[in-house]
This record gives sequence, C-alpha cells and structure tokens, in this order.
Amino acid sequence: MTRLECGCPSDYPDWDGQDVNLGGWLVHEMRAPMFLHMPIGFEACLHRQHQDIERLGLTPRWPGFVLSRSAMFRGAILCPLAEERSAARHVRRLPNPFRLRARIIHGDVGQIQADVKRMQSELLDAGCMPRELYLAYLTCPVCEEKRGGKRIMILRRWVPSEKLKKKLAARSES
Repeated sequence: MTRLECGCPSDYPDWDGQDVNLGGWLVHEMRAPMFLHMPIGFEACLHRQHQDIERLGLTPRWPGFVLSRSAMFRGAILCPLAEERSAARHVRRLPNPFRLRARIIHGDVGQIQADVKRMQSELLDAGCMPRELYLAYLTCPVCEEKRGGKRIMILRRWVPSEKLKKKLAARSES
C-alpha cells in the first residue's frame, strides 16, 4: 500500500456504515491552524505530517488516510500508525474506548451537513452521545474523476449514555 502521487490514500479501511473502536491505536497527531473551523494551509499540514512520519521511521496503517478534526482556531490531523510503540513527540495512543461511527459520503464537503445530522440522530436514538466529528478525505480534485467522484468519510466519535438510554426508555413507555 502506498500513497497516491496527489497525496490521497490508495487504500483505506472499509468502515462505511459501521461502528469501529480505535481505542489504544497509535496515531501521529499534527496540530492544524483553523479559522472558524476552516483549515488554513491544510495541504501544507498534511505534507509536514507525512515528512515527520517518514523522518521518524514510522509506517501509516493506510498511507494518505488521515482523520481531520476541526475547531474554532486550532484543529488536528490524526494519522493511524502500524507500529505498536513509539516514543516520538507527536505520537500518542488513543484513549480506550475510542468509538467511531463511519459513513462514506459521495460528494463535496458542502454536502455533508444532512448526513452529519442524520448520523447524530441515529446515535441519539441509540442512546449514545455524539462527540467530535472527524473527516477523512478519500479523493481530491486531482484524482476524483479517475476514482469514481468526490468521496469523504465522516466519522463521529460517540460514548454510550445511560442517562440518555433511560430518557429514551421512559419516552417509549409513555
């Protein structure tokens, strides 16, 4: 498995429509500047992360596949690693459990709002509290035509909520 010339993943996990637990996985985390949740210099951050991973002699699980989390002014880019251990500076282990619900969206980032809301409603209906939202860009403008169009994987971290489950049970009884 290698990264495509444009930087996109040639291969990525088949998590579409699944709940996955990445708890305990080793990731390389790179901070990314944002302005009102919009990344600034995203491609430069990806390139810097790729160089850092190579310099450290680490191996990505899926080269080019990263999870990006936006924030008001500073987000992060997480690259899952194949290694079990590393004492490198930007490498950390994800907390256990680290549950994510994944869905592949065929379209641009401007078209994901409805899917994100639908995913959030599904999680709430199942008694789970939605947490951070991660995006994994699977295609870019350079390769999208050759690879079947624009694709983005949205991943929503969630935690089970007993309080929410009790409320849902009480609502269904009445």
